[in-house]
Amino acid sequence: MNWNSKDVQIFSTEREYIDTAVIPLMPVALGEGIKRAAEQGEFIQLLSLHLERQFKGRTLILPPFTYMKEPKEEMEELGAWAKNAEEVGFSYVFYLTSDPKWQSIKDDCKGTLIYIPSIPLEHMDDQYKHSIMEKQLKSLIDDIVQAWQARND
Repeated sequence: MNWNSKDVQIFSTEREYIDTAVIPLMPVALGEGIKRAAEQGEFIQLLSLHLERQFKGRTLILPPFTYMKEPKEEMEELGAWAKNAEEVGFSYVFYLTSDPKWQSIKDDCKGTLIYIPSIPLEHMDDQYKHSIMEKQLKSLIDDIVQAWQARND
């Protein structure tokens, strides 16, 4: 389910079946690194859309957590998002990122951080973009299913 009024309405009535919150992590840079940040954001947004289609009815894709500082400096705020998700009943919280800076602190995250390197999409036609996303999605699905199974073991 996506963060829109229609899906949130369904989420409210089907809450007991939706146990996973997904938070895309999106860097914002206005000076140096602006193009790279935009590329990572575009990639994660598109990947999130594909992920939602695969797990509709089990996941809620939250709005992106946008940040301008270093990931270490954002841990408290991100932790508040995860804590809130857990308080309202989500059993699993996943973060999706293409920013390699998160990898060094992934063990400090409250939830499961999944890093997927971005692929430049700006010069691809839509059909090829979606084909690339489907390939990336297979790896992402494996990571999520493993995390679900690990908690249930």
